[in-house]
Amino acid sequence: MDLDVVGLSRFQFASTSIFHFFFVSLTVGLAFLIAVMETFAYRRRERGSVYDKMTGFFGHLFLINFAVGVVTGIVQEFQFGMNWSEYSRFVGNVFGVPLALEVLMAFFLESTFIGLWWFGKDRLKPWMRLASIWVVAVGTQISAFWIVLANAWMHHPVGYEVVDGQARLTDFSAVVLNYKALLYFAHVQGSAWTVAGFFVLGISAYHLLRGQHVEVFSKALRIALVFAVVGTVFSATSGHREAQVARDDQPMKFAAMEAQWERSESPAPWSLVAAIDEDGRRNTFSVEIPFVGSILAYNSLEGRYEGINDLNTAYQEAYGEGDYVPPVTAVYWSFRGMVAIGSLLLLTSFVGLALWWRRRERLDTTRWYLQALVWMIPLPWIANFLGWIVTELGRQPFMVYGLLTVEQGISANTAGEVLAGLVGLWVVYLGLIGLDIFLLSTTARAGLHAPENQMTSAPAPDYSDVGFAAPDPPEEKGP
Repeated sequence: MDLDVVGLSRFQFASTSIFHFFFVSLTVGLAFLIAVMETFAYRRRERGSVYDKMTGFFGHLFLINFAVGVVTGIVQEFQFGMNWSEYSRFVGNVFGVPLALEVLMAFFLESTFIGLWWFGKDRLKPWMRLASIWVVAVGTQISAFWIVLANAWMHHPVGYEVVDGQARLTDFSAVVLNYKALLYFAHVQGSAWTVAGFFVLGISAYHLLRGQHVEVFSKALRIALVFAVVGTVFSATSGHREAQVARDDQPMKFAAMEAQWERSESPAPWSLVAAIDEDGRRNTFSVEIPFVGSILAYNSLEGRYEGINDLNTAYQEAYGEGDYVPPVTAVYWSFRGMVAIGSLLLLTSFVGLALWWRRRERLDTTRWYLQALVWMIPLPWIANFLGWIVTELGRQPFMVYGLLTVEQGISANTAGEVLAGLVGLWVVYLGLIGLDIFLLSTTARAGLHAPENQMTSAPAPDYSDVGFAAPDPPEEKGP
């Protein structure tokens, strides 16, 4: 990457986006998982039950991640004006609606009801507390949808017209129903469930290996396993379809994912590994598996796809002179890393199902499997990051596909100004991620707390000095 204004601005936005998504993926998935735990606790109608303890423990972890993640998200929107002002002018009329709806419909819901759910534990009726966490869970999904909607429009712009060099929204329903957005949202949901599922699986396995609170973490392990299975299957199927759609509407990205410089044969092989020469526009070495390329691209033993060199010529004819080849090496290896990790996570999930199906207690006592789960906690995050690298780098050099390039969207900054901002953001973000990991790991290792250490509502204030009687304290409930 060149250390010019464009290169530095791209690196700053990419790095801060990855930092932010570290928190987002866990928040989106864990909110839904905790809502399910809270539902089980509500059905028991018993304070201090296994599910009540489970919800309190993982809810604490959720709150830590949510609080730190909110801070990192604020910077994202600032960067549109700081480094990408021309891009903001171009897309502002389209992006204004979904981003405003994300704040009004989702962020306020999450921020309000998460406080009601957590701090109203001893004051709200059980059904109100259950409703509060479900509002939070739904709010996170709505928030994710509007953000993904905006991102998908950059890949497949619809419902607009260009007037005086700016995109103007003409059909909001077309933007909302953009098939690319629906596909991306499905993939993001699957990946978030996978992150949350393996997060809870790993923590539960950690405590089961030490024989701590076995009943609580045994049940948490099973709930999380179901989430992990659903998440990995959903991620795999939606990701497969996403690649096939890219073959048609972003053929250069698909060719870069396969490092396919010339038009493929039919049936097309699939490149397992390759030594890529980007300067020479060729592969000096490649190990290929016959037929698999056609199966992945068309679900058929027949089919071919275009190569990068021919596509670059076609893009020049359509969009003007220039180099429209993305960073092939980064896209190619990121895609394979994502697929490899995703396959491992999928296999691990189904191994857990097999252990559970053969004999219920084997899932809790198979030490090698529990040890593997602990070490696999970070893998879903890595797969997510690699997936976003494929998605965003594969679109280069466009910011808005076919309409606006990266060079056209940049602000009039100097390289020194962008570098100073980049260094400052890295210091802050690394500190926040370090804090989040420290708090999460410390809290997770500590396990369940004694009842007297659990967070409860604040005591009622004394109003007697102003003529009001203090409200009666809540009744003490048994465990």
